[in-house]
Amino acid sequence: MKKKNRRSFWIGAGLLAVFVLWTVLICFVDVQAIGPEGSSVGFSTINGFIHELTGVNWFLYTVTDWLGLVPIGVAFAFAVLGLVQWIKRKSLLKVDRSILTLGGFYIVVMAVYILFEIVVINYRPTLINGHLEASYPSSTTMLVMCVMPTAMMQLRARIKNDLFRRCVMFAIAVFIAFMVIGRLVSGVHWISDIIGGVLLSAGLVMMYYSVSNIATKNC
Repeated sequence: MKKKNRRSFWIGAGLLAVFVLWTVLICFVDVQAIGPEGSSVGFSTINGFIHELTGVNWFLYTVTDWLGLVPIGVAFAFAVLGLVQWIKRKSLLKVDRSILTLGGFYIVVMAVYILFEIVVINYRPTLINGHLEASYPSSTTMLVMCVMPTAMMQLRARIKNDLFRRCVMFAIAVFIAFMVIGRLVSGVHWISDIIGGVLLSAGLVMMYYSVSNIATKNC
């Protein structure tokens, strides 16, 4: 188990390193003012090409935007579960270690989200309500790919019925795929934003997986 946790940790660290490198490259490679109001974006050739293919689908943007509330609801549900355990057991230290670890993970995700709202790498390829908005990494992609896979890890251990567990896992996997692909096809993000969101989320989730296994084992 220790070897598995160590491997997961280093895979996560490697993905985060790739994300950092990807972010730096976006800042310096093929930067052109191809965005609205003359905003610049790195990897402009491939970003512009993909955006020309997809165009902007406002219906799909709206659908994925509203469905972005699903991971928020899931995170809230686990927060409530932790709060209920805290109240019933009369001690924060008696809350399931996996729930406490998940809470810490949510704090990290929120901190990263706020960071990239402040430090703008590039802007969306289209105006939203007439305004430029930060686009990198795709916050919806990051939210979905951080919350839903960790929810799968939690539910896999908590759902006892095998058939129901399989159905839930499949439904979540389909939801993740739809949201990521839908966000790209909607045309409200550059493809580099989606890739950045995937790399960042995958790295964070692998780190969570490693730490969560250690916390559960020591429980």
